[in-house]
Amino acid sequence: MSFDNCSDKEMLAHAVGAALYMPATRQTIAEDILMGKIEGLVSMVIDLEDAIGDYQIDIAEDSLVQQLFRIASYIENGLMSLHQLPLIFIRVRTPEQLMRIIDKLEESLELITGFVFPKFSAHSGVRYFEIIDQYNRNQANNRPVLYGMPILETSDVIFKESRLSALLGIKSVLDLYEDYVLNIRIGATDFSSLFGLRRSADMTIYDIGPIRDCMADIVNLFGRMPEGHVISGPVWEYFKSDRVFKSQLRESPFKETMGPMGRKVRKEFINGYMDGLLREVVLDKENGIIGKTIIHPTHIKPVQCLYAVTHEEYMDATTILANNNGYLGVLKSQYANKMNEIKPHLNWAKRILIRSKIYGVLHEQHNFTSLLTQSEEVYV
Repeated sequence: MSFDNCSDKEMLAHAVGAALYMPATRQTIAEDILMGKIEGLVSMVIDLEDAIGDYQIDIAEDSLVQQLFRIASYIENGLMSLHQLPLIFIRVRTPEQLMRIIDKLEESLELITGFVFPKFSAHSGVRYFEIIDQYNRNQANNRPVLYGMPILETSDVIFKESRLSALLGIKSVLDLYEDYVLNIRIGATDFSSLFGLRRSADMTIYDIGPIRDCMADIVNLFGRMPEGHVISGPVWEYFKSDRVFKSQLRESPFKETMGPMGRKVRKEFINGYMDGLLREVVLDKENGIIGKTIIHPTHIKPVQCLYAVTHEEYMDATTILANNNGYLGVLKSQYANKMNEIKPHLNWAKRILIRSKIYGVLHEQHNFTSLLTQSEEVYV
């Protein structure tokens, strides 16, 4: 299903997917978008925070405005449609910078889906969302809603003695401005730095104990169904690496869909950084996390592929929802390999259907590996 920044909030929250970060000083942002140079680009974050040196702020802001004005001019001249744009977000440093960027962009704000708020806390968060709320209230009905995406990455969130209080304070802010919270992002790099840690390319963020425990608490508090927020996973920062451990990317998924060619294709994905990325996205999904901050275009396709719904998942989900009428409590799956309990699995089924509308449903004999090399024919 196609979408743009005017689409339904629930759809947009799940559709952010693999969000590619770019420093605001990058001079080819407009060209990359207008010429379609980044294959599969669905969402992007133009960064005015960590990717920018403290002495580059003015230059970065001016560059950002120029790039977005150029895109806007293409649209005004009928050379491109708003619907062809990826979802564009801007990561700002402070509420004051947020106000400044809103003022500078003027009409070009219609290109933007929202802003990313780093080092989000109950204190700073109120001011961020007050600005977003004021902007949205002052706009005409035909203008897209401007959303906020807070990043949880501060010491009071990761440190055990202050975590619950900090998270409850943040939750009170997000509850107040729920209509404008697109999703919640986890800043594992900042968390790790507080302990002098950094995961290797062979590991996942779930192998780092303090970060894993904090992420579990974030999901526990913000991911509760049915009112839970969409939570996006931490950045994957590797795009080249030597392997230390044996790959855990099995041959069978490739052989099942590609036959003899599967082994060759698999070899392209078992380098250190890609194997770790794929495993981490799978673990994200298992823990109720959808979406991934990425820093390299080669990450887009594998991340997006893993969000596609398998035929088995889709059949289970639709069967559960179809039988949610009070007459059955449990039934055997159509794949005859598991039981589906209507009530306990209902929220899971709803989430699967949302994902299916955005990322598609694979044919019965296909899995995510099919999407790495094939076309839309692998979809139902």
